Amino acid sequence: MEKLCIGIDVGGTTAKIGLLSTAGVILDKWEIPTRKEMNGSHILPDIAASVLEYLDRHGIETENILGAGIGLPGPVTPDGNVSVCVNLGWKQERNPEKELSGLLNGVYVKAGNDANVAALGELWQGGGKGHKNIMLFTLGTGVGGGVVVDERIVAGFRGMGGEIGHIRVNFDEADACNCGNHGCLEQYASATGIVKVAWRALADSNAPSVLRNRAGFDDEAAVAACSFSCKDVLDAAKAGDAIALSSVRTSMRYLALAMHYISHITDPEIFVIGGGVSKAGRFLLDIIEKYYKAFTVMGKGRAEIGLATLGNDAGMYGAARLVLNRE
Repeated sequence: MEKLCIGIDVGGTTAKIGLLSTAGVILDKWEIPTRKEMNGSHILPDIAASVLEYLDRHGIETENILGAGIGLPGPVTPDGNVSVCVNLGWKQERNPEKELSGLLNGVYVKAGNDANVAALGELWQGGGKGHKNIMLFTLGTGVGGGVVVDERIVAGFRGMGGEIGHIRVNFDEADACNCGNHGCLEQYASATGIVKVAWRALADSNAPSVLRNRAGFDDEAAVAACSFSCKDVLDAAKAGDAIALSSVRTSMRYLALAMHYISHITDPEIFVIGGGVSKAGRFLLDIIEKYYKAFTVMGKGRAEIGLATLGNDAGMYGAARLVLNRE
């Protein structure tokens, strides 16, 4: 029987588990609830029990499993230690690689930060396929990211590699980021950041905008309530709404500036844009590329910019690839 890999992507609500071939094909996948009570003590045993039950039910011996990769929502050091995973209820240092391996009867386990693991997945079978060096930006409620150099994750000494959402891009920002700093990329290029940039633009102008009367009336109450979403802003920008378009350009200008900084550090072949904001597609990429080219005047130093393609499966692909990178 051919050798197989297990890819696990642990989120605050569910853990996604996939059985993959070494060629990068998901043969089957399923989800189980993430039980966070009792400081998340059930999470790894639940995952192990689900995997072992699946293998037994399908007559697959553990000897046929090359290993299990697992993506976790927090910093993971190169030796597999996790100091804290707030979203899982883990508050003390632990080594999930050793724990899960023991629960899986000695199967090799490799862990990584979920965003970094997703980046590895996109490199292997997604928007970065065909490249060896990529930088993934995930634009969602926050801004996450992952760095892959020579097909391997750059986790850093404390597992903090790829935390690009907290690159400081505006030194004049008065409002604090969730991290405590001011002017972080996340404050502008995330879904919540794009809404805030648009809200500020409306507050500073009397210009007409569909965003201003999104709640059905044309006064400051609609603005103050932030009664529009990031999708509303992007849709309005696509339709030519001046306030919305200016806001999106401001947000993506900061993203392009961060890309410029990263280009001179890791020199990626391609930036891959994922997360909910990326659903704006080519419209968004055109804006980003314009500013990125303006900032990065060394033409040969410019990376490509593309869209993530694996969606919620990226973590499973990347986790499985963690196992194969052992070889």
